[in-house]
Amino acid sequence: MSPETRRSANRAGAIFAVAADILALILGLWILMYLLDADRANDFVEFVHDAATWLAGWSYDLFTFDEQWARVVAGYGLAAVVYLFVGHALARVGRH
Repeated sequence: MSPETRRSANRAGAIFAVAADILALILGLWILMYLLDADRANDFVEFVHDAATWLAGWSYDLFTFDEQWARVVAGYGLAAVVYLFVGHALARVGRH
């Protein structure tokens, strides 16, 4: 592999890793805001909630715990872990 191709692959891998980290950060931030009972009328809180809801749309209703906080942690947390796992796996593949 030429040095230029290797640099491009490393850059692509870094982009996947950073993107996965940002997605997981948004989801984790929403979990934290929910658990700390952040003011939902705040524009930033609303933005984070909307983004996290969109990102975790596929995983939010997988678990049916009795407690709402457990559903939030499990649903959004699962999405964050999957994004991290897939993003960093793609980053590793891109680097090799």
